[in-house]
Amino acid sequence: MSSQPIVISASPHLHSDRTSKKLMYDVVIALIPAFLVSLYVFGIRALIVTAVAVVSCLLFEYLIQKYLLKAEVTIGDGSALITGILLAFNLPSGLPIWMIIVGSLVAIGVAKSSFGGLGFNIFNPALVGRVFLLVSFPVQMTMWPTAVENNTTIADAVTGATPLGLIKEGLMFGETMADISTKIPSTMDLFLGITGGSLGEMSAIALLIGGLYLIIRKVISWHIPVTMLVTMGVMTGVFWLIDPEQYASPVIHLLTGGALLGAFFMATDLVTSPMTKKGMVIFAIGIAVITIVIRLFGAYPEGISFAILIMNAFVPLINSSFKPRRFGSKIKSKIV
Repeated sequence: MSSQPIVISASPHLHSDRTSKKLMYDVVIALIPAFLVSLYVFGIRALIVTAVAVVSCLLFEYLIQKYLLKAEVTIGDGSALITGILLAFNLPSGLPIWMIIVGSLVAIGVAKSSFGGLGFNIFNPALVGRVFLLVSFPVQMTMWPTAVENNTTIADAVTGATPLGLIKEGLMFGETMADISTKIPSTMDLFLGITGGSLGEMSAIALLIGGLYLIIRKVISWHIPVTMLVTMGVMTGVFWLIDPEQYASPVIHLLTGGALLGAFFMATDLVTSPMTKKGMVIFAIGIAVITIVIRLFGAYPEGISFAILIMNAFVPLINSSFKPRRFGSKIKSKIV
């Protein structure tokens, strides 16, 4: 018998020569188009928010691993880097620097390191940091700098609601979608990302390019993003067909908020998403349903962050319910 020990490691488990580090940096590459759009729209503030979030996440992971856990420092694996970028992408460009640092500490210290680090965390770290900031500092987290007309640089004094926020507010005050449609950006502006919102959620074309890159590179499977977006489109389409004056069209719901960012980059997190294809479909449907329920009937105009975190909690149950058949297991035959 071989004396070679059996190594048991945490997820993600990869059956290829690609390491987790290579996959992480593929995700970073896929995020570049959306980052470039954020620079174009928000200018230097986008760079500041992203840099602060990334440096803070890397620093907190280093300090926690070296001095608290006294474990091997693994900041080079790319996971903390991605957490920082995704956290920044979920923040408004005008957020104070100290709040970004607090969000980074929660993301790395609470959501990731307290569970044992990469492969052991139950919830998406970047979303935990984002939701913590949203609950703790709702005013600052909902002040959205908007693009000044004929000027792609954001003026710090100019703020406004996101398209979903305008819809929620308008309907609450008795306006119809016909009235609200004059206030929200055009479909083309939403597609290109020339509008207000979180740093990395605006440009549909940039996020689609990045998402397709991840699918082509086989970093993620198509099951979660496609199922999520189709379910969201069908749900909102039904309500829109029933009453187009009270409900926004599916196109608006898919191009605004964090739908595409969540579908391709947050819900597909290798650690916090299901292992099987059937599980991925159930997981994605759950996220889509919760998101639309919050958007249409909840207090918040957006709900994808909450939806992903809620479904993250169900992943162990989903994995246990949709386990692949073990090699060599007996299959019950039915005699006809």
